[in-house]
Amino acid sequence: MRTTTPLRRALITVTATAAVVLTATGSAVAVPVCGTATAPHAAALSLSPLHPVVELAAERLATADLVAAAKWGTDSPIDDPAREQQVLDNVAAQAQQLGADPDEIRTIFRDQIEANKVVQRGLFQRWTDHPDEAPTTKPDLTVVRQQINQITGALVQALADSAENRGTFTCRPELALATFQVHYENHLDALHTRALHRALPSICRD
Repeated sequence: MRTTTPLRRALITVTATAAVVLTATGSAVAVPVCGTATAPHAAALSLSPLHPVVELAAERLATADLVAAAKWGTDSPIDDPAREQQVLDNVAAQAQQLGADPDEIRTIFRDQIEANKVVQRGLFQRWTDHPDEAPTTKPDLTVVRQQINQITGALVQALADSAENRGTFTCRPELALATFQVHYENHLDALHTRALHRALPSICRD
């Protein structure tokens, strides 16, 4: 009996994801899959349908470095409730225009915001412990936020486009595969890997 397409996809995803072991240093140890290809090559052959969502979440997290550098040594706090509420209201309005669930998008972006703060706090701690690594120039926070807004809009669109995938039983393995793919492609360090995982728990509906 032939396996149904969704189930087959889930099994392939789980196999490919399970074939990769991330070491403590963040490097990938490839284990052959079915004796023909290593996990990184296998992952590169077929991108998860949730890859755009995870890629944009990681891109949004990368801006946290710029936000942290802009705030470092100033009175600007990491927590900014007014700015956070503005972001949540904006993404809810965008979701409504796209026919997506505004409440769901709000929940997902609360995680994006908290993940962003994971990076900022981690960098602040690093720079406190190692002052020689602290930034010597300050990005313009207004310009950085314009960049964040562009990524945010693209992420809302990607979430709306992937609504069907995010509601199936294959979502978790697909998300796991996409997370590995993005980690591998972007060579994320431990801090940004931890933050990326913080950004993703509400992507799947279960």
